[in-house]
Amino acid sequence: MTLVRFAPSPTGYLHIGNARPALLNALFARRTGGRFLLRLDDTDAERSTEAFAEAIGEDLAWLGIVPDLFARQSARKAQHDAAAERLRAAGRLYPCYETPEELERRRRRQLGRGQPPIYDRAALKLTAEERAALEAEGRRPHWRFLLEARTVTWDDLVRGPAHVDCASLSDPVLIRADGSYLYTLPSVVDDADLGITHVIRGEDHVTNTGVQVQIFEALDAAVPVFGHHNLLTTADGEGLSKRLGHLSLRGLREAGYEPAAVRSLAVLTGSAESVRAVPDLDTLAGLVDLGEISRAPARFDPAELDGLNARLIHAMPYAEAAARLAALWIPADRAEAFWLAVRANLGRVPEAADWWRVVTGPVEPVLTEPAVIAAARETLPPEPFGPETWKAWTTEIRNRTGAKGRGLFMPLRLALTGLEHGPDLAGLLPLIGRAGAARRLSGETP
Repeated sequence: MTLVRFAPSPTGYLHIGNARPALLNALFARRTGGRFLLRLDDTDAERSTEAFAEAIGEDLAWLGIVPDLFARQSARKAQHDAAAERLRAAGRLYPCYETPEELERRRRRQLGRGQPPIYDRAALKLTAEERAALEAEGRRPHWRFLLEARTVTWDDLVRGPAHVDCASLSDPVLIRADGSYLYTLPSVVDDADLGITHVIRGEDHVTNTGVQVQIFEALDAAVPVFGHHNLLTTADGEGLSKRLGHLSLRGLREAGYEPAAVRSLAVLTGSAESVRAVPDLDTLAGLVDLGEISRAPARFDPAELDGLNARLIHAMPYAEAAARLAALWIPADRAEAFWLAVRANLGRVPEAADWWRVVTGPVEPVLTEPAVIAAARETLPPEPFGPETWKAWTTEIRNRTGAKGRGLFMPLRLALTGLEHGPDLAGLLPLIGRAGAARRLSGETP
């Protein structure tokens, strides 16, 4: 069975760029009848927090992603240690004692000579006595993986035939001098042990894949199928990061965006499919074909998100909006009529609160065209107001004054709402009611 994973570090809130791999993995599992693993890569003890871990679960749930399996990398240190010992025993993991400053000086010399700035494997030439002397100075080794000087190839789910020339790479550091692991080794060990069949991630990991394939092979583990999708950027082409709080999933949720709008834009941008609002995950899964994803960066435009969100709101049935209207303190006995009257003018559900204030007041009426306003006061019909009240009332005003079109409707809108634009007044008038309309037509501010 297909098993994919999303493996964020709980060191900050997820942003829209993280939503892309999370959704592509979840949709791939849904499309193939597979399973989805949420794995918290929380080996960075200083920066990882439980609050961020909980937020990741909340954000995924908001997107509609319910993991089938869950794991924490920090709980698997024994497995990582065992794998490291195997690599040491096989001669593939070796100790290095250079300080960051020494490595930087060496890199600059290489660049000055026109040489590629890759690690020269000087540590492999150290004798046991030299290593002991360095450790006596207080130096502790970091550990590098010995790459084989060959080209690693794979059939990428997104990019097709892909390769990395590992002879052009530095042997990667897998373990820091303080004994903590970098991303690379724990990721391979966990993918292998947990049975991950497909690794779908951003194209910034392509080089990592060349390295990790060699580690999989050195551990005699099955190599998963890889797919590297293009990355989301801002509309200006800037890379996304956790510091862009306004594009965090939490921020988008709190701002009132619909998860379907965020999902649709996060995965359809930069694909062969036209970007449109897709309300459910099953339909979206049927549209997303990894082989049809573009190689070019996918630009995330918040203005496009606004458009998608508005289209979803305009078509949203009352039953879907009811609980959220209740949270805005809109009475249940008036909420459905109110929703149907205002939804076409909303970009996000929370904006309904602004129109509820227009309905209930206080409103500063703007009185223009005295003849129209006088006729409106005189002909204001008795209650109850219904769907046809507005048409009958404005017909009577037109007959009395000769006003029509904008000359008729704009003075009434300004008087009743204090605004030049807004929902159809045929729907708002019954909500404002006769008493409210009479006060506003008289210039009163309740």
